[in-house]
Amino acid sequence: MNDSAVTVRRRASPPFPDFAFACGEEGSDPLVFHDGREVRVDEFARSGHLDRMDDDLSAVAGLGVRVWRYGMPWRLTERAPGEYDWTLWDRALAACARHGLQPVVDLCHFGLPDHYPGFCDLAWVEGFGRYVDAFLARYREPLWFTPVNEPAMTAFASAQFGIWNDRRSSLEDFGLALAHCVLANLEALARIRGDRDGWWVGAEGFACFRAAGDDEAREAERQRAAAQLVWDLHFGVAPRPAAEAALVAVPDRIRQRIDALVTREHVIAGHDFYPTSVLTVGGLPVPTIAERVECYLREARGWYERYGVPFWVAETSNLSLPVEAQIPWLETLVDGIETLRRDGLPVRGVCWYSRGDQYDWENFLMTPVGQVTTVGLFDTQRRPRPVAERFRELAGGGAPVEARNAE
Repeated sequence: MNDSAVTVRRRASPPFPDFAFACGEEGSDPLVFHDGREVRVDEFARSGHLDRMDDDLSAVAGLGVRVWRYGMPWRLTERAPGEYDWTLWDRALAACARHGLQPVVDLCHFGLPDHYPGFCDLAWVEGFGRYVDAFLARYREPLWFTPVNEPAMTAFASAQFGIWNDRRSSLEDFGLALAHCVLANLEALARIRGDRDGWWVGAEGFACFRAAGDDEAREAERQRAAAQLVWDLHFGVAPRPAAEAALVAVPDRIRQRIDALVTREHVIAGHDFYPTSVLTVGGLPVPTIAERVECYLREARGWYERYGVPFWVAETSNLSLPVEAQIPWLETLVDGIETLRRDGLPVRGVCWYSRGDQYDWENFLMTPVGQVTTVGLFDTQRRPRPVAERFRELAGGGAPVEARNAE
């Protein structure tokens, strides 16, 4: 079949909903340095999800969720180079089928198998491609993929902030890790699109900026350039001058390969927007929930003007706000999304992240001691919080408004 025939077929029957109320399971597993040694973070082990998989999936399905962000840790599937144990994936995808959940398949969530040295090393990109090929050969049903979760956040934390995995701290290392994450993502998506009618349903940290004055506005623009570099690379947009310096150590062949793989077809970009996503430059009061959401709406409009692709809020919760703020946060954000859709922006959904409480995210996983981060629709005892019922009501009501520009 030629490329034009594939394009016609795909556009005729897009599989992702016009709008989805989704949820996900937190499974981050980076390496961190804690208490004098390297430690593997394991969110699944903390939550006990792998032992309670059926109960957990049944609970979210009972809220009307049909779109489910889900991934088994790569390191538990590929324990030795090129050798795959599919036990967890077999269980996970069978459970999704039993409970009527359509998975958005997450293949790399902040961590690598132990035999790869880090995200700054190109070897993991090649290994990831082999892993994707093996996954596609085994599982024919999944159509929606987040191959590399939050490529930019992975690169920031591993190669500029110096806290995960590689634990490097330079602009050049950040650019190298980011280029590798983007390349791995695009290589995976090319394999997926070559194999089936698949979509990139993305997830990426989404920074919003509030500036106290003109000088602070210039600094905010510099930070925006760095934060949006990941989308510049994915969508073939010339990076802003303030961000170009991050790419000086990236070999030309990597940049050229990224450019060759760029596509905007079958893409729903992901905005991971939390209360913590609103960054204040200069002395301003702590923003209210309404002010944070308004900041997102402004930033999302500018983002869409720059990139012009459909998007969704791929992650949100009350992170950094008390549990009592869960319902106000959810309602205010959904109201804001309704405004964007009424204005014609193709916002395709919102995903509460995650089903249950998480661990150690208040300190960005740097101190993995099991401190509960109270952001779940369900608590650590798997009891539904009031926000779960409100989420069920919203999911039952369908799309906030019909988008005038769904593609």
